[in-house]
Amino acid sequence: MKETPLSNCERRFLLRAIQERKRLDGRQCYDYRNVRISFGPEHGCCVVELGKTRVLGQVSCELVPPKPNRATEGILFCNLELSPMAAPGFEPGRQSELLVKVNRLIERCLRNSKCIDTESLCVVAGEKVWQIRVDLHLLNHDGNIVDAASIAGIVALCHFRRPDVSVQGKEVTVYSPEERDPVPLSIHHMPICVSFAFFQQGTYLLVDPNEREERVMDGLLVIAMNKHREICTIQSSGGIMLLKDQVLRCSKITAVKVAEITELIQKALENDQKLRKEGGKFGFAESIPNQKITAFKMDSAAVDTNNVEEQAEEIITKADPPSEVFAKPILHTPGTAQIGEGIENAWGDLEESEREEAAEEEGESSTTAFECQRTETEDTSMMNEAKDDPIVLSDSEEEEVVILEPQEVPKKTR
Repeated sequence: MKETPLSNCERRFLLRAIQERKRLDGRQCYDYRNVRISFGPEHGCCVVELGKTRVLGQVSCELVPPKPNRATEGILFCNLELSPMAAPGFEPGRQSELLVKVNRLIERCLRNSKCIDTESLCVVAGEKVWQIRVDLHLLNHDGNIVDAASIAGIVALCHFRRPDVSVQGKEVTVYSPEERDPVPLSIHHMPICVSFAFFQQGTYLLVDPNEREERVMDGLLVIAMNKHREICTIQSSGGIMLLKDQVLRCSKITAVKVAEITELIQKALENDQKLRKEGGKFGFAESIPNQKITAFKMDSAAVDTNNVEEQAEEIITKADPPSEVFAKPILHTPGTAQIGEGIENAWGDLEESEREEAAEEEGESSTTAFECQRTETEDTSMMNEAKDDPIVLSDSEEEEVVILEPQEVPKKTR
């Protein structure tokens, strides 16, 4: 199913608003949408919300043989999936141009930037290493998939814990979480992508474009950077020519946004780790806000169950004794009865105006019935008279009247 194209009126409206330094969601040109991070019940599972764009990140691992040219390094594999659940324009089982472009960009951002110490993933050199797989699923598409996917990928990697292993000779033992505590990955830095949309050949610039702004933009610039102001990757698409000053201005904005997002990620990781250590509630269900009417969740209220029997006896003794008067059934009409001291049912009684209207309706109905009966009797009498008289056929009064009488059929003689 193809996505619904923008009409010319919508396109002109968006471009006019951008020229006036205004955006549909009320943000300024350099404002980022709200970022919300929630973790699943297991390590390595998270959901990142960038405005209405939602990405689910899941990290898994397994022991595999290493690559021949890198015998002492582990493997990091990234994969992004765009399903029709996120937007009707995405087709299942088909790699679109957007999917290939975003996958390559995420792979360069996470793997080529060496954000993970792959040498620490080696178990037996040349035989067994850990393969870390990052699966990203787009749950809802409202623009800027690259930024949301990069945040979800690095958050899931920082939150993931791999099983502990021990090596005795050539025998490798993998311990379960109950036997030994899982080991976190060695993270060198956190590369985060920031997208910039250009309009009218680079005249106007917007940070974090939404889905409608992406449809009318002329070009896109993506810069991946860490909090140390190190550029991990940069990509320009759309066929626009950017000046050096424009790229430098975008890099300065990226440094500010990356520092804010990195601080938010660290706080979210610390809060989740604190909850897990204290034995508190965690997971996606606990991250739903209670203020929403769709949450179906209420705070628990304390109920004191001490001395319940004594309190019940006090309530019974203080209560008024029941009345000894027994209600007798009252028979108004055959087939009906009333029990208790209630008032007689007056629903069937009509008011004076209603009675007058009912009487008038009865009178009218009786007169109409009498007239109908009278007309029926006249019609029957006329029909009886018409049977006795002969049938007369005439076109007008002046014509000769012809009387038709039945002729006697002559009897046949032998």
